[in-house]
Amino acid sequence: MTRIGERKKVEELRKEIRRHEHLYYVATKPEISDFAFDQLMAKLRRLEETHPELVSSDSPTQRVGGTPLDSLRQVQHATPMLSLDNSYNEGDLEEWLGRVRRGLGREPAGLVAELKIDGVSLSLTYENGGLQRAVTRGNGEIGDDVTANARTIRSLPLALPDRPTAIEVRGEVYLPHEVFRELNRSRREEGEEPFANPRNAAAGSVRLLDPHECGRRRLAFFAYQVPRAEGLSFASHSETLERLAAWGFAVNPGWLRCSGLEEVRAFIGQWGERRARLGFDIDGVVVKVDNLEEQRALGATSKFPRWAVAYKYPPEGEKTRVRGIVVQVGRTGALTPVADLEPVSLAGSTVSRATLHNADEVARLDVRVGDVVWVAKGGDVIPKVVAVDPAGRAVDSEPFRMPERCPSCFTTVVREPGEVVARCPNRRCPAVRRQRLFHFVSRGGLDVEGLGRRFIDQLSQAGLLEDPASLWDLDAARLAELPQWGDTSAAKLVEQIAAARKRPLWRLLVALGIRHVGEKAAKVLAAKFGSLVALERASTEELEEAEGIGPTIAMSVAAFFTDEEAQALLCRLRKRGVDPHEVVQAPKTEGRPLLGLTFVLTGTLSRPRESVAGLLEEAGARVADNVSRRTSYVVAGEDAGSKLERARSLGVTVMDEHGLRTFLGERRIAW
Repeated sequence: MTRIGERKKVEELRKEIRRHEHLYYVATKPEISDFAFDQLMAKLRRLEETHPELVSSDSPTQRVGGTPLDSLRQVQHATPMLSLDNSYNEGDLEEWLGRVRRGLGREPAGLVAELKIDGVSLSLTYENGGLQRAVTRGNGEIGDDVTANARTIRSLPLALPDRPTAIEVRGEVYLPHEVFRELNRSRREEGEEPFANPRNAAAGSVRLLDPHECGRRRLAFFAYQVPRAEGLSFASHSETLERLAAWGFAVNPGWLRCSGLEEVRAFIGQWGERRARLGFDIDGVVVKVDNLEEQRALGATSKFPRWAVAYKYPPEGEKTRVRGIVVQVGRTGALTPVADLEPVSLAGSTVSRATLHNADEVARLDVRVGDVVWVAKGGDVIPKVVAVDPAGRAVDSEPFRMPERCPSCFTTVVREPGEVVARCPNRRCPAVRRQRLFHFVSRGGLDVEGLGRRFIDQLSQAGLLEDPASLWDLDAARLAELPQWGDTSAAKLVEQIAAARKRPLWRLLVALGIRHVGEKAAKVLAAKFGSLVALERASTEELEEAEGIGPTIAMSVAAFFTDEEAQALLCRLRKRGVDPHEVVQAPKTEGRPLLGLTFVLTGTLSRPRESVAGLLEEAGARVADNVSRRTSYVVAGEDAGSKLERARSLGVTVMDEHGLRTFLGERRIAW
């Protein structure tokens, strides 16, 4: 084939793949199976590997690439990214429209109503049709350059048809509910703090320094504005939304051009009822003057455009007042602000404290001492502040600032790039050590019955507890002398602590609080290595050989077992007989042709997933719940969800049910 013919074939293949990406990620109307799509991508990769001179930055194969960044570059916006003025009732909307009428000297030609996506604003610059730069809103004047991360967002086109000379597109990055739930589930399994909400997760993800990690988060994007377009002219905002959709962007679902406020009210009511059924968070409706000449005539204040307003839906939960804000220090050093509230009845219980999660969430809500707030139960369990009532704020109130030093040991706190949590780095911090003791004996750790937080505090203050190993130094006679203790309760506790020596190895690994090591990872490590000594001797590479243990967990485990303080603790535990072992059995290979392979099943198959999983496991395969770089194959049935998207982003081979049957047949495994 000639060079011209090769280039033509590559371009045609890219065009076809882009069309299918748009159908899948934007229009949600796929035309081909996932297996067929993966075959197209594999074909393009082979062609580009054979002809590297034909690789271009806007190729579908280049979604995730490059090495992690040292820092995010600051970029000045060509035009400021202003906030929106808020309205909370129909009276506020009427007042806004009145100001618009006075500014124009007449009724506006029309309005546009759009859902207010609760995400992170992003400005995209395209030159000659290709994505050149993506910048966060920042302070409105200057934002962070997050181009490498933006390229991983599948609903965001890397190249535009017609190759416009230079345009700027603004929109909202968000995290779908399904992806958010899976992300938090993974973080809990790895012993990490879960994100407060999808917006919090999106904000942290888009600023990550590692594009590969950002790609794992599976962010999405809605475009809502074209503030600059060289060589193009638009008469109305509604026209720009139509053009954005034609260029391949996902645009705000259900947006509507309205002749007046009555239609806007109907739109607000309609989506207010449907809000809970959406697959992403919205917190209101944005109303805009449609005609762009009218927008320019109205202009903006120093903070808000006069031609737009946000109608905010009433928050969920109950109202109460913030009496104070305290900052708690967790076992990993994480600083968590907590609101001390006037007691309020919520979902059947009285609530007097509610989490504010982290500094980003405090800043977003702008919660202050003395504020009237709405409180709800996140996941129907943990009380959290969801909104502030600005009408209830005192004139002299001061913004709350997270401390720059740990409130317990006064060490300067740190915040790692891409993380929303500030941490105390001092491992000898009294609050950190106290929380680690709580965790060590908790139900998720060694599960020592009868040793709750109150007694941990009492024993620590009495000088009887210094670290986890000192638990086995407790003396029943000395305990019985303490207030609220007696001979029976003291003897029972010592008996419970003695029994904890026999807990399985995986429980001890969880109890030790190794960062990123939750129950699932601990069980994998315990089964593969069998003892603390074997884990101490294992290299990072050997740790990664364990199924489901990636570089982050491996490095964290290796760092723990080479740390002097951890070594001293492990030595003290061994001297007290706390050194569980497990028998590591060599895997059987005979009659197990799928040994060493890992499958993930997603979507609806012709037979129950449990049955298919049993078939694969009987042949030696491991069937996992989540997709990782170590996954060998993803089997996708009908209505496959986020696991399929993750497989694509990681380049994991995907097969449909027909492909699986063929695969098994070639290995003489009966379906």
